[in-house]
Amino acid sequence: MDKPSLASNPFALMMHPDAVLQALACSDRLSRLQRRICKPLDKPLVVKPSTDSAAFDKEVDSETDPAE
Repeated sequence: MDKPSLASNPFALMMHPDAVLQALACSDRLSRLQRRICKPLDKPLVVKPSTDSAAFDKEVDSETDPAE
């Protein structure tokens, strides 16, 4: 029986990181992948409330409830 190649055995690749890099460099499937850079959203978008909505909120809060 033939001995399985190092690249086809994931457990053997974990023991030989240089073989992993070599397998990645020789992979046709990986070289055909489309690449793009995705940047994380470091800062959350802070939405400042508009003055119109703040004025409306104050007006609603200042109104008395007719049921009282």
